[in-house]
Amino acid sequence: MNLQLMNQLGLRLDANGLPYEIPIHPQLVHLTLGLFIIAIFFDIAGALFPIERPIFKFLGLTTIRSSFFDVGWYNLVGAAIVTFFTVAAGFFELLLANPLVDKKSDWGLNASWTMLLHGLGGILLLGVIVAMTVWRGLQRYHWRKDASRQVQWSYLLIGIVMLGILYLHGTLGAQLGEEFGIHVTAAQLLHDGTNPNLLLK
Repeated sequence: MNLQLMNQLGLRLDANGLPYEIPIHPQLVHLTLGLFIIAIFFDIAGALFPIERPIFKFLGLTTIRSSFFDVGWYNLVGAAIVTFFTVAAGFFELLLANPLVDKKSDWGLNASWTMLLHGLGGILLLGVIVAMTVWRGLQRYHWRKDASRQVQWSYLLIGIVMLGILYLHGTLGAQLGEEFGIHVTAAQLLHDGTNPNLLLK
């Protein structure tokens, strides 16, 4: 999406290169991450409940194993729903990106490659999170609905691997903002030859 199209749509770009003051994608990313991390951690806690039960009893905490799985399930559903909006906002903001072209990231990638990998990775991660949600739902309501441990060990292993992949993918996104100045107001102003400090006075 170019500047001419933005003008035709009647959208004015702020100093950060977006038609709104605060980028939406990073906010939604943290919501997706928080919901997914809580989902996996609570499912792990539910799976390991027989080991943890004496600790809870010693601390005087009354806990029910199924409650851990409830938290895991509903947070994963929330992550799957929010991630659609996260990816959509990310693509919209990538289309408006005006990165610094003469730089390379700490990983040795230029802005174009970083944006491409981050965009494609976002779609793949959305697919995996939705697939995991379906898998988790089948475990909850069909395959293991009468079992005390509601989740399969293979599901938890994939969840832990996903946490690592999300970390690496998030690093790509952070590089877009920090190293290439995408939608960072101060970086954009400096790129345009304006001193951001003058705007604070």
